[in-house]
Amino acid sequence: MQIQDLPYPDPGVPDARSGPRFLLWLGLNQLGGQLKSLAWGLLHFLSVSGLPFCVGFAVQAVVDRSGARLTLAGGLIALCGLGIAVGDTMLHRTAITNWITAAARVQQLLARRTAQLGSALTRRVAAGEVVAVSTGDVEKIGWFVEAVSRFTAAALTIVFVCVALVVYEPALGIVVAVGVPVLALAVLPLLPRATRRADFQREKAGRATELASDTVAGLRVLRGIGGEDLFLDRYRRASQEVRRAAVRSARMWSMISAIQVLLPGLLLIAVAWHGVHLAREGRITVGEMVTVYSAVMILTYPLHHFEEIAMAYSFSRPSAKRAAGVLALERATDSKGSREAEAPTGDLYDPSTGLLAPAGRLTAVVCGDPDAAGVLAERLGGHAAASSDLPSALLGGVPLDELPLDSARGAVLVQDKDPVLLSGSLRELLDVPSSGGVSAEDALAAAQCGDVLDALAQGSLDAEDPMDARITERGRSLSGGQRQRLALARSLVTDPEVLVLDEPTSAVDSHTEARIADGIRSLRQGRTTVVFTSSPLLLDHADRVALVHEGEVAAVGVHRELVHSEPRYRAVVTRETDDEAPAHDRRHVKQLNELDDLEDIEETA
Repeated sequence: MQIQDLPYPDPGVPDARSGPRFLLWLGLNQLGGQLKSLAWGLLHFLSVSGLPFCVGFAVQAVVDRSGARLTLAGGLIALCGLGIAVGDTMLHRTAITNWITAAARVQQLLARRTAQLGSALTRRVAAGEVVAVSTGDVEKIGWFVEAVSRFTAAALTIVFVCVALVVYEPALGIVVAVGVPVLALAVLPLLPRATRRADFQREKAGRATELASDTVAGLRVLRGIGGEDLFLDRYRRASQEVRRAAVRSARMWSMISAIQVLLPGLLLIAVAWHGVHLAREGRITVGEMVTVYSAVMILTYPLHHFEEIAMAYSFSRPSAKRAAGVLALERATDSKGSREAEAPTGDLYDPSTGLLAPAGRLTAVVCGDPDAAGVLAERLGGHAAASSDLPSALLGGVPLDELPLDSARGAVLVQDKDPVLLSGSLRELLDVPSSGGVSAEDALAAAQCGDVLDALAQGSLDAEDPMDARITERGRSLSGGQRQRLALARSLVTDPEVLVLDEPTSAVDSHTEARIADGIRSLRQGRTTVVFTSSPLLLDHADRVALVHEGEVAAVGVHRELVHSEPRYRAVVTRETDDEAPAHDRRHVKQLNELDDLEDIEETA
């Protein structure tokens, strides 16, 4: 796999049982790239390690005054230099390719899993954690995958050089063969502590990222209540905790690096002292002593890769564990499904609560617990957690978790109470998969987005058409009500068979809300629509209203009947007690009559 071939046509099915298994799966899926990197790494390291033998051969040729052998030594040194240059260049090229392609594979897997889970992802994993996994963790995982082949080449080179030294000069070679493994394994006792400190640093960094993300998302509210300084102090404390954790982690790794410098130095001293002693006794030649000394000095280069692989694994293991944790998440609806690809039509029914949304009707659902309402809305869309024991919702009598993922999502669209607007133009925002039955203009009109278009046109100097005006990330330049109406328009454009809306008008004023209710009813005529709300204006436009109390449908009817006959319904919708009910009934009837009069005036105009 080359960089120009990215993205992968199919990134594969990861082994997400644990972090190490995930790393192993990544390495096996890039076996070809790993073998290429290993081959070039062996050429590079062996060429580097061959220099001491060439130098020792040349020194001995000078001592013996042999011009032929000196010429041969020069040719061997030039050949080693060529091998070093070519091997290093190609090693870097293949290693970086392994890094980038591994990171790209992980990012594709995370993107695919995020798309499958949808809004359920951030309810099971913190948003800051998702951001950290898809950015910093991906880089660390790629680093380890890239470092494996270089480490393997360095380890094989060290074994080869130690064997060669034992054969070349046993008296000194045995000292090197015993000392080098000690150097390579000396830092192992420090790795667990270094890993724990690195994990602690990563945990602190994830919390700081999550805090920063939440602060930016709520910046408008913070400014409104004057809370910027409070959250700034919180983030400052969090960032200082990250800094202290990073310093503690760096101290441990600096100690490991110091050991990697100290112990090879002691080995060099031992080899030099023993070699001089043997040379004085005439047991070895000067050239042999220079060869062994130079070989030990050169071995410090591949030995550094032992430290690198230890660091790479220590940092990548928790990163791989977090990535595997996200990739292991499942939705209740199977990705392939056991039914035919074509989605069924008919009534939408939830066996757990007994909620029925008749086909082609506008059904409103009143639920006193907002969290329970959100869970029920997700279950109606087939997005329930895989760990849930509740049965799947049925569409036309077919369980949604038996449908292929694409069919289930094409049939039922769920807009949660906090929809996200991606950055880009308004035209791009509304360019979503749809039936083609609803135009962008009709959807914007139904969602009462006229003032939003005017605001976008005024705020964009280079866009003549409001549809080409830019929307900032998450729509932060717009008010909460404007963002909510644009998200509603996007949902209406898709024109799904079933549309589930969770509090779609909670941030708009009553007059706009009444017009939106009428627009939804008109635009969704003949389509199944479920609205979770407690707004009397939306409830009065519904064909059918269901009260969900303590996990079950407690009452079904129309709004004007339920508000008089069902105390539990009245308590949720009006937030008034039974003692206040008579007075409220009169006020409520008056408000509805005024609303009817307003609608008659608008129709006449």
